[in-house]
Amino acid sequence: MLEKVDNCPLCNGGHFNDYIVCEDFTVSHEKFTITQCDQCHLLLTNPRPTAETISSYYQSENYISHQNKSTNPINLIYKIARHFTIKSKIRLLKRLTTTGKVLDVGCGTGHFLKACQKEGWQAMGVEPDPTARAIASDKTGIQITNTLFKLETTFDIITLWHVLEHVSDLTSYLTKLYDLLDNNGTIIVAVPNYRSFDAQHYKEYWAGYDVPRHLYHFDQDAMLRLMAKHQLKVREIVPMKLDAYYVSMLSEGYKRPGLKKYVNSFITGWKSNIYAKKNNKNYSSLIYIITK
Repeated sequence: MLEKVDNCPLCNGGHFNDYIVCEDFTVSHEKFTITQCDQCHLLLTNPRPTAETISSYYQSENYISHQNKSTNPINLIYKIARHFTIKSKIRLLKRLTTTGKVLDVGCGTGHFLKACQKEGWQAMGVEPDPTARAIASDKTGIQITNTLFKLETTFDIITLWHVLEHVSDLTSYLTKLYDLLDNNGTIIVAVPNYRSFDAQHYKEYWAGYDVPRHLYHFDQDAMLRLMAKHQLKVREIVPMKLDAYYVSMLSEGYKRPGLKKYVNSFITGWKSNIYAKKNNKNYSSLIYIITK
């Protein structure tokens, strides 16, 4: 069952134009329309699955962040990339603080949480998927909660690695994040960037759209305005350069499956990162460093 979004969560505008139609390549192979707000230009999947039906679109072994299996070459590559990405994330956290409480929202199977524990941070996690939550809890020894709204304590660092685009109610979610953030704390948000070269190259095949699981699709302007609306400030924007290669590889697989996708995706990923250097940091994915 689908529901229509009548008002933009960023500007409250009520008029949307069709932007692109994409297929759910991971689970259902249904088609979904991404629309653009006529006023602020935020992209959103509209109509979208209801809160009661959205979970069925995550039920696939191909949704690797919720699994602990390596069943195909793409998943193996994902796990190799994850190893290096986690090291990069830890370096970023250390630049912000070396001690304190870290909350990882959408912690998946807990690999980043485990890395935080090893570095001495007091770590907690939120994960709505029961299978991933059980794996994360077993891996870390932490009781992982299923929702942000059960938490009351404050945190020095709150991370959302490719999570915000999955959130249906942005207003209540960001309000809660604000309440959970220590006055001197930092929120780290990583999201795909539809202004990137690889997004423009692959169009409806771009894996960063990932409909219908990705409900919102951000560019830098939308993120800056969204944070400002909730009394939050973007202090820095950091690229996730590896994402250009992985997202391009997935996109190539959707567009033209075959061994050539590995070569083609490397070339496109390289082009995307080169393009971003000259075009306002429009990398495939961006990390936003946010404070009160």
